[in-house]
Amino acid sequence: MARVVVDVMPKPEILDPQGQAVTRALTRIGIGGVADVRQGKHFELEVDDSLDDETLHRIAGDLLANPVIEDWTVTRV
Repeated sequence: MARVVVDVMPKPEILDPQGQAVTRALTRIGIGGVADVRQGKHFELEVDDSLDDETLHRIAGDLLANPVIEDWTVTRV
């Protein structure tokens, strides 16, 4: 079995209200120096060794991410 990590993030031009809320909360609790926060999703998959990269990217793009507003990376670990 292989381990695959898929990280999904909003595209840079997409508003990230959750990230903005975290940024504001940091200021409220007295932590400065953080200019921006972007919140995404992290998936860890245990897959058969025979699964090819094209299939893994298809899983990410069709199921785990919304390709209209999100980018993703697939990494074998």
